[in-house]
Amino acid sequence: MTVIHFYFAYGSNMNPERVAERGLVTRDKMGATLSGYKMLFNKRSTGIPGVGHANIEYDKQGVVEGVLYELVSSEEILKMDPFERAPVNYGRDRVCLETVGGPRWAWTYFANAALLQDDLLPERAYLDHLLKGKPYLSDSYFNFLERCEVI
Repeated sequence: MTVIHFYFAYGSNMNPERVAERGLVTRDKMGATLSGYKMLFNKRSTGIPGVGHANIEYDKQGVVEGVLYELVSSEEILKMDPFERAPVNYGRDRVCLETVGGPRWAWTYFANAALLQDDLLPERAYLDHLLKGKPYLSDSYFNFLERCEVI
């Protein structure tokens, strides 16, 4: 099994300040894309009806952009599991991403199927965390996020 030293954030952890507050120690960060997936706000909030959090699902034509964090060790990802409530709310798996430096394998989180629901919207404060990833996103992807309807 390959040792993975990267974490791909496509949701609120695209905000580097949030990741630092959560105690994740990183060496570097960069933009990355995940082909064959789309990002939705279809993971039901456990506390607020109608609120959705980010999730990625298979979509042959889709592309998800996000922030790729280089971790100081392969065990560093374990610090994120409690914040993602893994394995209850999200499961963690490996994905292959494209970066300017070539392909990279990274950990990312997928919402538990039991918590998926259509017609959910993110809260403004939650979406603002995603928008903090602007330096690592293409203009078109950032504009897509900016246009998302909020609750």
